[in-house]
Amino acid sequence: MTVIVLVVSALVFRLSGALLGVARFGTWRVSAAHGLAVMLVMTAGAHFAPPGVTFMPNHADMVAMVPPFFPFPALVVYLTGVLELAGAVGLVLPATRRTAGICLALLFVLMLPANVHAALAGVTLAGEAATPLWQRIPEQILYIGVALWAAEVVGGRSAGRTASASGASLVR
Repeated sequence: MTVIVLVVSALVFRLSGALLGVARFGTWRVSAAHGLAVMLVMTAGAHFAPPGVTFMPNHADMVAMVPPFFPFPALVVYLTGVLELAGAVGLVLPATRRTAGICLALLFVLMLPANVHAALAGVTLAGEAATPLWQRIPEQILYIGVALWAAEVVGGRSAGRTASASGASLVR
């Protein structure tokens, strides 16, 4: 579900740039950053949802995902929820996008043990089995890649943009 939210959100943002002329969403990179932010707001909600919430994972489900060797699992869940929200805000602000993308990539790596534990321990999330590892690990790699790409850590600025900027200064 989270991959669908990421892809659809990024597509909607990019289409609003291309078809409606919304300048903010003039590139796939920025649209993907905003799409990842939407996904993070959605997933962070589970970190704070009370136990009575059953249509999505709730705080208790998230606590069950934390491997037993981590101390204070409830605090870890709240902290990661806050970090996801902070990362979402950081992604939509151009001045902080690079730092947010790098920090989110690290957070996604650090949260992988919880996803592995959930899959191997048979943890249920909103009554459903946790995402199996064969699916979850590629998803996590996708999130890391999108975060780093949106932050311009991987894929960098295109050579064409750099060359055209250099060429523009030579023309003057």
